[in-house]
Amino acid sequence: QLQASGGGLVQPGGSLRLACAASGSSFDINFMGWYCQAPGKQRELVAGITSGGITNYGDSVKGRFTISRDTAKNTAYLQMNSLKPEDTAVYYCKVTRLGVSSWGRGTQVTVSS
Repeated sequence: QLQASGGGLVQPGGSLRLACAASGSSFDINFMGWYCQAPGKQRELVAGITSGGITNYGDSVKGRFTISRDTAKNTAYLQMNSLKPEDTAVYYCKVTRLGVSSWGRGTQVTVSS
């Protein structure tokens, strides 16, 4: 089970931090990541982090967003800085355990003045 939190309304240039908490053991988690889906668009990768700490980012967020993971809390965080209106979307957390992926409920992020 995944519990996502931290979405909301923010002005352009502002910051938000999303959190995704996974239940169960952390030892079998291979990957934790965030994806976003804007109206009329496909879901796409925002940022991901592997069990080994390797990160990858979507091109549009590089240098602005940072993903991290607290293994003890089984939680992944997405720090979003310098937010732009085009970042507006529903953000979904994804966790992969032993090759099987599960998705959390989305959290809305709206960037608007």
